[in-house]
Amino acid sequence: MGDEKSGRPETTSSNSAELRKLGNSQASVKLKYVKLGYHYLISNAVYFVLIPVLVISSAHVSTLSLRDLLRLWSLFKFNLVAVVFSSSVMVILSSLYFLTRPRKVYLVNFACFKPDPARKTPRELFMDRTINAGMFRPENVEFQRKILERSGLGQQTYFPEALIRVPPNPCMEEARKEAEMVMFGAVDELLEKTGVKAKDIGILVVNCSLFNPTPSLSAMIVNHYKMRENIVSFNLAGMGCSAGLISIDLAKQLLQVHSNCYALVVSTENITQNWYWGNDRSMLVSNCLFRMGGAAILLSNRPSDRCRSKYQIIHTIRTHKGADDRSYRCVYQKEDADGKIGVSLSKDLMAVAGEALKANITTLGPLVLPMSEQLLFFGTLIARKVLKMNIKPYIPNFKLGFEHFCIHAGGRAVLDELEKNLELTEWHMEPSRMTLNRFGNTSSSSLWYELAYTEGKGRIKKGDRTWQIAFGSGFKCNSAVYQALRTIIPAKEKNPWMDEIDQFPVPVPKVASVVS
Repeated sequence: MGDEKSGRPETTSSNSAELRKLGNSQASVKLKYVKLGYHYLISNAVYFVLIPVLVISSAHVSTLSLRDLLRLWSLFKFNLVAVVFSSSVMVILSSLYFLTRPRKVYLVNFACFKPDPARKTPRELFMDRTINAGMFRPENVEFQRKILERSGLGQQTYFPEALIRVPPNPCMEEARKEAEMVMFGAVDELLEKTGVKAKDIGILVVNCSLFNPTPSLSAMIVNHYKMRENIVSFNLAGMGCSAGLISIDLAKQLLQVHSNCYALVVSTENITQNWYWGNDRSMLVSNCLFRMGGAAILLSNRPSDRCRSKYQIIHTIRTHKGADDRSYRCVYQKEDADGKIGVSLSKDLMAVAGEALKANITTLGPLVLPMSEQLLFFGTLIARKVLKMNIKPYIPNFKLGFEHFCIHAGGRAVLDELEKNLELTEWHMEPSRMTLNRFGNTSSSSLWYELAYTEGKGRIKKGDRTWQIAFGSGFKCNSAVYQALRTIIPAKEKNPWMDEIDQFPVPVPKVASVVS
């Protein structure tokens, strides 16, 4: 009802709410531009200082007379010995620097294994095999159904044949078949992409946490590809979903020692013998999340490979919280009350992951963040710890340090929490969410499916920085930073997304996961 005296309509509560929302929106936009202005000012502070100094110096030099210039030349002539000595020292120091500095390590290319369509396991097939196994109590069958529906996994993930078969046959022979299919499939595609021969590879690092046959998986690859006798090979086991980045870090360090060398990294997980057949709910979660997959990555320290490589490895940061008992036991393989082996996920998992992430980014931040963000973080820290001011901790804007994010697709709860804590957008989280939807949790190889998705969408431009981050048992949080050496053209790429990339992204509603 209007005001009869003024003729103005009465302001309703909904109008007030809209006005407040509009005001908050305008304030947010203003704050955004203030932050951008601050970032620009601090990032270019060196230029703002140097330009006036150069202008003043040039003006001063221009006022020197011919007599002054001759005097300077005379002074230089009499000190020729000192100049030669100083120049020699500079040359020696420069040579030592270039000879002792770390070699640049390039990521030449990578490949992700895409299983045969016959291995696709939609939710209905998964539940059918779960029920027919006859080992799960009805309430735990329903529990797995709820986990599956809320996990973020889609209808096209893959299971090994041994677990799809009726009855299932999780024996050693079938586990070897799965390992060979995944690893050889990824390596074959990688060698085809790069044109590198197996005998040219000097370093081999393979990681698989739960399947450790004798001979090892690395020996399986050496035997299959008839690699050379002096190859430096490693087989990493029991290191969880972050083992892929540990392998990258290990290969990178080895390439600092072995000159003119190629390193092959193979990351996978084997689930044929590691499906849990019991009724402990903390162990049943992994049945619903893990799926078949693997990746192969070729690294090089040859300067001649720079022109054909996709990325340069800039940083690898490893954080290990194993000294803390709660962290050590939050992802733990053990026997249940009935003697059946499984991997138990603790309720403390999210809290432990948060602590590990904090420690990791505290080390990574100063290496990748612009000075503007470091000053804000340091200023807030001083205010809270020294001045005892009651203010929130400042969360650095990592979007100023990276263009792309590949966060291990461990589950929806993990992705939701990281999106919130790092203040990322849906666009930044898209590669991780779509990888979880399409391929499930493929353990350490999931990061490479995510990078392949980013490439398939044509998002990688020359100079772009990508942050890979993964969590693993122990408990560990590991990071790797890459810089693109060229723009990736999707039409020239061969990766597991290319024949269906236009179908993504698909809507994935954010629902609190049972895992959390």
